[in-house]
Amino acid sequence: MRSDKVNYVVVGGFVLAMLVGLVVAVAVLTGRTGAADTYFAVYRNVTGVKFGTQVLYEGFPVGQVEEVTPMAKDGAMLFRVDLSVREGWRIPDDSVAQIAAPGLLSAITISIRAGKGKTPLKSGARIRSGEGANIFAVMSSVADDVRNLAESDIKPLLATMNTTVGAFGGLLEGDLQALVKELVVVSQDMARRVPKITDDIESVAAQMNAASDEINALVNPENRKKIEAFLITLDESAGNFRQLSKDLGGTRERADAVLTAVETLIGDNRLDIDKSVVDMRYVMESLARRIDSVNQNLEGTARNMYEFSRQIRQNPGLLLGGTPPEDAGGQR
Repeated sequence: MRSDKVNYVVVGGFVLAMLVGLVVAVAVLTGRTGAADTYFAVYRNVTGVKFGTQVLYEGFPVGQVEEVTPMAKDGAMLFRVDLSVREGWRIPDDSVAQIAAPGLLSAITISIRAGKGKTPLKSGARIRSGEGANIFAVMSSVADDVRNLAESDIKPLLATMNTTVGAFGGLLEGDLQALVKELVVVSQDMARRVPKITDDIESVAAQMNAASDEINALVNPENRKKIEAFLITLDESAGNFRQLSKDLGGTRERADAVLTAVETLIGDNRLDIDKSVVDMRYVMESLARRIDSVNQNLEGTARNMYEFSRQIRQNPGLLLGGTPPEDAGGQR
């Protein structure tokens, strides 16, 4: 009998000690272990902030949110957040209380960044507020920017490229072939005229040589040296004309070869070029038709990520064990 009573006393004492330990742990985690000083901050958006939200001072827990009160000011809605902080905790007057989340899946907290001021805030004073950054709002804004970019820039660009491809195809089918034919005609005409030009140059050179001999016989001895220098210059010019005629002949042969190769290339690959133009036009039109769907998928993904993060922040236990979705009959 006595043994049973001792066991009951031991078990009851253990349960009582665990309850006391639980209360102390909760008090330590919330920062409410004794008397507290009150402060308040004003925000335009208090997403995730509620009673019990932890207050951190440079990452150290010092209190919690006591109350969130909406208030109207100048036609806009603001929110007053009352904070309780450990009594006697020194907060410089230029400190900033910002709504923040330490991690993607972490709970929202009020993080106080310590200022450099020498004067501490008095209990009941207002702390400068800093709005929290919302990564999903930024993603939604980026999705809107991408959609606007697609509407204002990408679609006109695709239309322009489609028009350019069509014009290029028309050029390949008509103008380029006509140009090649004209080049062939010009080269053939040059080939016919080059021999005659060469003969004319040689004839002019022979006439110039005969004239130089006559002049040499007629000139006075004192002007002979000057005339000889002039004739030497004429001979050099004739040689240059001969070399020019040879170069023209070589150029004409190379031009014939190039034009023949171009004409052969276009004739052999005409079907491939036409097929490539058609394929490119089809790809551009397909992109233009599906760009709206891509933008809608981006927006839906951003909304799903925002909803997922919101549920995890409200109940982190969902990561370890969730609840099955309700069926049509309301049963899980």
